[in-house]
Amino acid sequence: MHLNVAQLQTRVCDSKKENLQKLEVLLEKACKEKADLITLPEMFCCPYETERFPVYAEETGGEAYSFCARLAEKYQIYLSAGSIPERDEAGRIYNTAYVFDREGKQIAKHRKMHLFDIQIEGGQHFKESDTLSPGDQVTVFPTEFGTMGLCICYDFRFPELARLMALEGAQILLVPAAFNLSTGPAHWELMFRSQSVNNQVFSIGTAPARDLSASYHSWGHSIITDPWGSVLSQMDEQEGMTISVLDLDLIDRIRSQLPLLCHRRTDLYRLAPVVHEEDSAAD
Repeated sequence: MHLNVAQLQTRVCDSKKENLQKLEVLLEKACKEKADLITLPEMFCCPYETERFPVYAEETGGEAYSFCARLAEKYQIYLSAGSIPERDEAGRIYNTAYVFDREGKQIAKHRKMHLFDIQIEGGQHFKESDTLSPGDQVTVFPTEFGTMGLCICYDFRFPELARLMALEGAQILLVPAAFNLSTGPAHWELMFRSQSVNNQVFSIGTAPARDLSASYHSWGHSIITDPWGSVLSQMDEQEGMTISVLDLDLIDRIRSQLPLLCHRRTDLYRLAPVVHEEDSAAD
């Protein structure tokens, strides 16, 4: 089985409306290339600035959410709709990623659980917790192409989360992200290759294009790595689109030849997600 993936590395401006309009133009182009899955960057419809997240935040079902759901239905594609600032009923703000199926139905929702609070000496300073609240769910979901996992940017640095998604059946990890000019050159490709080879999955990282006039400078370099840890595709920092074909049979071939997940010593160590009270009640 093969999966055609289109990554849209868009440049984000101050106008949510303009960002959405640009998205549809690029998405229509991707669909002409027979894309099955289209992926968008972290905070694709608003500037990546902590103080502006509350300004752009919307409840689930808001303008950006509805726009993406409509596009997925209109073009009959899976849409990994990057992430947007989301406001819950209590007024808390989250960095939230959604995925929609070919009918425009939401099939996944992930709230970024690891907030990006960092201070790089001589480099980037950022503190998402100034305005954002953390999520608390490991997100995996079924598709016609197999089970996928979903996390956001800084989440992907934590090997426990990627492993949990793999243990819950994920074969493809979707990662809307926005590394910067301090962390990107050092860790971006290294992180995606290591998570893919350690969990024997495809990892798809989709980032915004670089805009040096903005306060936050994205590394760009949207990337796909395969279960062997090889780079299948990688962009530069410019706005654009790339189409990649994923040979999904590669996952089983590699896992059968090098059965890392089967060789774990679960008699000596285990990794399990925390069960929250609301999850138990739902069961």
